[in-house]
Amino acid sequence: MAKTMEAPAAEGKKSKKGLIIIILIAIIAIGAGAGGAWYFMKMSVGEEAEPEKPKTKPTKFMELDIFTVNLQPEDNSQYLQVGLTVKVRETEVVQEITKQMPDIRNRILMLLSSKKATDIAGIQGKQLLSQQIVEEIKQSLDSEDLQEDVREVLFTSFVIQ
Repeated sequence: MAKTMEAPAAEGKKSKKGLIIIILIAIIAIGAGAGGAWYFMKMSVGEEAEPEKPKTKPTKFMELDIFTVNLQPEDNSQYLQVGLTVKVRETEVVQEITKQMPDIRNRILMLLSSKKATDIAGIQGKQLLSQQIVEEIKQSLDSEDLQEDVREVLFTSFVIQ
């Protein structure tokens, strides 16, 4: 009878050891899965958090010919003489602006001649006019990428008489 008593005790120890081994394997597998998930999540978050900065393209200034236009009449006839420089990124937009220069000049002349002296005499009027000229230049360019390369228009001279 002694043999029968030992067999269940030995079998109980084996089943407890087997259960402990299974639990340890499960814990290790869960830990490995969680560690792998954390690693891949950190890699994808790291890529989003630190996007590679695009290299900025150098700036180029394109001087346009002097524009002289009659302004819309108010009390008396006045004219505007303005020198413009276009600030662009140094890309193929430079060649495209050169190609489209007759259209660009026409658009700017039409815009300038539609103004009254009081509209453009102050700082805010000049800033608005500068933005409007940029929009006219952008409308002359077909590609949206090229339109984004037109930065601003600078006044190099501005005379109302």
